Amino acid sequence: MSLEELRNEIDGIDAIIVKLLAHRLKLSAQIGNIKNHSGIPITDAARESRVLEHVKDMAHNEGVDTAAVEKIYRQIVAASKSMQGIAVAFQGEPGAYSQEAALRFFGEKADTLPCETLEDVFQAVEQSKASFGIVPVENSLEGSISKTYDLLLDSTLKVCGELKLRVSHCLIANPGATLDSIKKVYSHPQALGQCQAFLKHLNSEIIPTYDTAGSVKMIKEKRILDGAAVASVRAAEIYNMQVITCGIEDNANNFTRFFVLAKHDSPPTGNDKTSLVFSVKHRPGALFAFLQELAERGINLTKIESRPTRQKPWEYNFYLDFEGHREDECPREALLKLEDYALFVKVLGSYPKAAASNGEQA
Repeated sequence: MSLEELRNEIDGIDAIIVKLLAHRLKLSAQIGNIKNHSGIPITDAARESRVLEHVKDMAHNEGVDTAAVEKIYRQIVAASKSMQGIAVAFQGEPGAYSQEAALRFFGEKADTLPCETLEDVFQAVEQSKASFGIVPVENSLEGSISKTYDLLLDSTLKVCGELKLRVSHCLIANPGATLDSIKKVYSHPQALGQCQAFLKHLNSEIIPTYDTAGSVKMIKEKRILDGAAVASVRAAEIYNMQVITCGIEDNANNFTRFFVLAKHDSPPTGNDKTSLVFSVKHRPGALFAFLQELAERGINLTKIESRPTRQKPWEYNFYLDFEGHREDECPREALLKLEDYALFVKVLGSYPKAAASNGEQA
């Protein structure tokens, strides 16, 4: 066959693929209607895992790169979920990194609901104004977001997913601005803290605000011509503002981990994590004894940190993540043993492990 004939055949195949995708998305919308009327959660991590494994098996049988097919189908699954009427609450103005995380997790067509505070995100899901919420829980450079952990302790919501987002900051200003014209820089304290070296050499006044994208919106609406904001490219595009320079963060290994919140966590997928909070009894070796229970069962601990209980001075709760689902045999046994050493235990949720972000080690 000639080059032109091969290309014509590909065009014909593409037409078939698009028609089949359209049909698949229509079926997904119908499934969404059934779920919404029946009170069934939109996201079904176990079903998604089975779909991906099935298409990878088919790709392998056809001699096609399974990783490439999986990547394509993750986008198809995200598009399918977006057809099912997903509303996701996030903290900040449109263009915030939390919105970016929501769209990465649920697909670009997901209906995102801006909230002023993290408390508002939790309330939106608790009051069924949104099916899901997405909140930052830790940054690879700045550490944990303590407010999120405090809210998780008090809320009935569950962690049903996680996502790791590579954060790249831009200096954004009104059109026509230059580096030399910038006298004030606005942004969330976390973002400002991640760009200290650049901002130090800029020699401008640093002004913390509640949100990255909100800072872009503010300098636009108030016509602050000598001001700039640290935020995302998406924020600049949304508000039609000028990106002066990008990649101003101090460290390229700048990732933020987000929790996806819902009224339920996820069923086992075979590649899960569990997050919990607990406090141990006041006796020597209580914490060590529980950690030993995990080690003896071959359960990999991925994070542990302490936070004040807010009830008595110098008493702490422990927040812990480990690999495995709370319904798996070994984690279930370990959690039962934890009750022997703990004053209280709260499982925040079990959920599929996030895939490694670009530039991050898996």
